[in-house]
Amino acid sequence: MTDKTPTPTATYADWHAKADKEVKGRDLTWHTLEGFDVKPLYTAEDTQGIDPGLPGFEPFTRGPYASMYTGRPWTIRQYAGFSTAEESNAFYRRNLAAGQKGLSVAFDLATHRGYDSDHPRVVGDVGKAGVAIDTVADMQILFDQIPLDTMSVSMTMNGAVIPVLAFYIVAAERSGVSQDKLSGTIQNDILKEFMVRNTYIYPPEPSMRIVSDIIAYTSDHMPRFNSISISGYHMHEAGATAVQELAFTIADGKEYAQRAMDTGLDIDAFAPRLSFFWGIGMNFFMEIAKMRAARALWHDVMEGLGAKDPKSKMLRTHCQTSGVSLQEQDPYNNVIRTTIEAMAAVLGGTQSLHTNALDEAIALPTDFSARIARNTQLVLEEETGITNVADPLGGSYYVEALTAKLVEEAKKIIDEVDAAGGMTKFVATGEPKRRIEQAAAEKQTNVDRGETVIVGVNKYRRDKEDEIETLDIDNHKVRQSQIARLEKVRSQRDEMACQAALDALARGAGQKEGNLLALAVEAARHDATLGEISSAMEDVFGRYDTKPTPVKGVYSKAYAADNRYQQVVQGVDAVEQRLGRKPKIMIAKMGQDGHDRGANVIASAFADMGFDVVSGPLFQTPQETLEMALAEGVDAIGASSLAAGHKTLIPELIRLLKDAGRADIKVTAGGVIPQSDYQFLRDAGVQGIYGPGSNVVECAADMLRLLGHNMPPPDDELDEAAE
Repeated sequence: MTDKTPTPTATYADWHAKADKEVKGRDLTWHTLEGFDVKPLYTAEDTQGIDPGLPGFEPFTRGPYASMYTGRPWTIRQYAGFSTAEESNAFYRRNLAAGQKGLSVAFDLATHRGYDSDHPRVVGDVGKAGVAIDTVADMQILFDQIPLDTMSVSMTMNGAVIPVLAFYIVAAERSGVSQDKLSGTIQNDILKEFMVRNTYIYPPEPSMRIVSDIIAYTSDHMPRFNSISISGYHMHEAGATAVQELAFTIADGKEYAQRAMDTGLDIDAFAPRLSFFWGIGMNFFMEIAKMRAARALWHDVMEGLGAKDPKSKMLRTHCQTSGVSLQEQDPYNNVIRTTIEAMAAVLGGTQSLHTNALDEAIALPTDFSARIARNTQLVLEEETGITNVADPLGGSYYVEALTAKLVEEAKKIIDEVDAAGGMTKFVATGEPKRRIEQAAAEKQTNVDRGETVIVGVNKYRRDKEDEIETLDIDNHKVRQSQIARLEKVRSQRDEMACQAALDALARGAGQKEGNLLALAVEAARHDATLGEISSAMEDVFGRYDTKPTPVKGVYSKAYAADNRYQQVVQGVDAVEQRLGRKPKIMIAKMGQDGHDRGANVIASAFADMGFDVVSGPLFQTPQETLEMALAEGVDAIGASSLAAGHKTLIPELIRLLKDAGRADIKVTAGGVIPQSDYQFLRDAGVQGIYGPGSNVVECAADMLRLLGHNMPPPDDELDEAAE
């Protein structure tokens, strides 16, 4: 007989000694942006005392449902909407026929900010980054021939959430579908707007009343509809670490639940209809662990608030692959990135998923790119076997240890929020926004310095980029069609009845009586427009506004010993000596796009390099940008564009500068701009264009050249010249 005694297992110390010899003593510890020191190997010792439980059982770490995808796969819910309601409807119907299972509606920025398409502030925004919705008639066209009694509909809307949800309810009524049959989700997550996305309308307190009224109304009338989708996605896109995204999002959810309870609602009456929304980036295992940690955290928060129903403590979520991880350079790599992120979302246990298209770092997706994005999910579902096992990574030493670490660190921030009096008060201090912007700046320095590799951008860069077909929206044509329908609706409605309903809404807002959504539904039945409903509340609540305050010191610290950075600093000093003052640049955000990550990173970096930086407020018109630039005496304006308004707003600014006799002020453009538009912008007078993946230090060097300083080329160009 042979001896079957198992060979003694090597210890971690044995492994470490062997690995250390193989890599000649090099430190293999990975220092993540979350501040975690990730070891190169995890063993059973790292999971002692950790019991993740089972899928479908509290605390739901391993998934909200016992069978997970073995019973039913996640919902393929592609986020889309552009141009007119007619074009978006046709796009939806093509996607549904090709295998998409649910709708997720993207609205244009004019709609998000509560403006009708004929408002002068939204000339460059109508139909550009989503579908324009001004009336119930638009909403009826948007869902034409789509059965709202059986189709789950998700709507990403926060600022103008009251009129949009009212229009959806009334459009369904007019098609014969009652409110109790409607299923889906409205985002209705205003706190994160004050932190990162900025498509708010009203100040925080009245905004929180709107959230509570929607939760109350849907609890009474729409039992199949999720009244809120608490979103970490936009924090993720703004640069938040996984810990920050977790902590601030769970704290937001806690605040919403407490506010609803304060109105007299029983927590178990509404909590099962709360849902979440996470961004999924390229740190594969961190993203999987983040979703598992979120379920454990939410369970504990809801238990602490007194929830008894297990469904109240069960975090259900939608996910979207990262937009900020997509790159303009070598764009077909984006297919690979999206596939990896989609796998992380699925292995983390999402209930529905949107996969970004490969061209979304450049423009709106084409039918071609949208098909690849959708098919990414179909391949994962049908070909990989992932759906055959519930939580297949459960018990992984690394994943379980990472999950526990995320829970531990996120709890520290949640406790800090509680000590501050809750998330509304904490947001008002500006601290969450400051921390996320700090993390974003640190992340960008890592990319610029090559410490974080992005294939095709800061490593393995191609000599010449392939051009790809992009979708372009005729903003002027869309706006004219919307204005025509607005005029038709207004001319055919009962004006007295409409105004009476709007007056009732304004009284309800001012006297804090009645449910705001119920009052808006009545106004929508009388064909009040989105802008009119928003204005009725704005007249009472006011319109909220803030001025950016970029973080300082991140770039100067990270680049302290960098030769190229020092060349730029010296160049700024030389220009200062020539001008008798620091070179002055204004960072401008025109139009209704509130995504300010890029603008804030540029402002932070340029200030650290010695420029005098003026950060313009969000939502400026070209005229307002001109007036501020002249008043501040700037030498250059850097216009940030992320929502396809660059072909309208930036040329208008240049025209205004010329008319004012200040064509000497340099204008540059940065953000999501297709290369096919570069020549158009150059012809309009733009002197520098910086797309995704641009090195911030080189952007500053280029700005110095525009201001007349003879900057040496980068070191790599000198090396190539020498060869």
